[in-house]
Amino acid sequence: QVQLVESGGGLVQAGGSLRLSCAASGSSLSIIVMGWYRQAPGKQRELVAASTSGGTTDYADSVKGRFTISRDNAKNTVDLQMNSLNPEDTAVYYCKATVVIELRPYTFWGQGTQVTVSS
Repeated sequence: QVQLVESGGGLVQAGGSLRLSCAASGSSLSIIVMGWYRQAPGKQRELVAASTSGGTTDYADSVKGRFTISRDNAKNTVDLQMNSLNPEDTAVYYCKATVVIELRPYTFWGQGTQVTVSS
């Protein structure tokens, strides 16, 4: 099994910045995708940013130019640098990893970390 531990959430004012981190624990991991999703009350969970093991990145339109995802394949970590935050970014942010185990893909989720942006 894979454990995902998130950190870095908190309360910030509009225009501020936060950096989220996610660490995947386990032995001999083959993680093909790591990314961040978020879910606000009453809304569906949405992709924020994702990174493949080959270096390809994908961002939601609403965060392009403000958020940057970075990944360390050797350490099995992924970070999300969030700049120019606004109240619409308020949500629970979840780390997600897709792992290949014995040639089959499995999805793991972190517990989530709260990000609150005040106006």
